[in-house]
Amino acid sequence: MVNAMPSFLTLPARTAKPRRRGITHVLDKGMPVAEVAPLLGVCGDYVDVWKLGWGTAYLDPGLAEKLAVLDGHGVLACLGGTLLEVAWQQGAVEPYLDWAGELGFPCVEVSCGVAAMSVTDKRELVELAAERFIVLAEIGVKDADATVSPSAWAADATADLEAGATWIVTEGRESGTVGLFDPTGEVRSDVVDAVVDAVGLDTTVFEAPLKEQQAWLIRRFGPDVNLANVAPSDALGLEALRVGLRADTFDSRVRAR
Repeated sequence: MVNAMPSFLTLPARTAKPRRRGITHVLDKGMPVAEVAPLLGVCGDYVDVWKLGWGTAYLDPGLAEKLAVLDGHGVLACLGGTLLEVAWQQGAVEPYLDWAGELGFPCVEVSCGVAAMSVTDKRELVELAAERFIVLAEIGVKDADATVSPSAWAADATADLEAGATWIVTEGRESGTVGLFDPTGEVRSDVVDAVVDAVGLDTTVFEAPLKEQQAWLIRRFGPDVNLANVAPSDALGLEALRVGLRADTFDSRVRAR
């Protein structure tokens, strides 16, 4: 028996799937397909993009079945950016794109976090991928010692958007301690504001794996902020955070910017 959704509380309005704004983007680190279906049976209405992290998709024997499950729940499957960087370094970008298309991936991530890729190289990759896929272009670097410049992030975001990206993803990694965040996990608010001012809130997707970071962004921008690198098991809890059903956002009276 399926329980009817209750309606006795007044909660903040949320966008509905398929949505461009207010997306939850989860990071799959190698989850078996047998665990994906029951999880989405619970929280599928709240998950929009499912990134198969790094190069795990290349190794996953259950990939085709996993993609079918995701499609059945209206979740966009996305390849991690590291896989494309490896393909670029090995001169295999076209075979990579052909493989992704044949499998039915609707999205790919384009990043320049590990390969010695120039700005021009990345823009060309975004343009090429955008001819066939929804592109999530990641800005920022994975090096914790790298200088973080709000104006440089804003310029990169603008250039990637002009090259054809649908969403701009701000680097935070799965640790939440680099890029958009300082080594203690605190949000770099000047970077947040610079990117949003450059490309808009609907286009910006914040990698925010930690609850405190997610709550900060929800309080700052409202329940329909785009959040990424969420653990799949945290998707339902994040939705509760978005609509004020957790202590961190209980009385925040969040409003969209």
